[in-house]
Amino acid sequence: MDAAAEKTISIHDALIYAMVTLSASDRKMTDRELRKIGDVVRSMPIFSGFDETTLIGVAEECGRIVREDDGLHAVLASIAASLPKRLHETAYALTVEVAAADFHVEQEELRFLELLRDVLDLDPLAAAAIEHSARVRYRRTV
Repeated sequence: MDAAAEKTISIHDALIYAMVTLSASDRKMTDRELRKIGDVVRSMPIFSGFDETTLIGVAEECGRIVREDDGLHAVLASIAASLPKRLHETAYALTVEVAAADFHVEQEELRFLELLRDVLDLDPLAAAAIEHSARVRYRRTV
């Protein structure tokens, strides 16, 4: 990857890039996924100090990058370059939360999660625990 592909962004932006890219990976960002991203940004301690009014702009910038040649890899590289190791599991957990929000995970979303796990070098057991936790939280009675 070239240097531009590995550009660093803020921690908040990297987390948002991960969630937005997951949501867009199947070519349809559902209302539930978009609401979940907004809820995460508003409620999670990791976003303390983040200016919520910039969320749409950050999401649009991420979308612009993804549409470029090799854009997905550029976004993944930026996420990995921008997040300290201690936040890799956090990024994955927030992204899985968005994936689970509409009660169905598409094949493209699963593929993106796999790429994110790889680029963040997540422990397979930790990733499995995060995924299991989301399945349990989003389980329905029927």
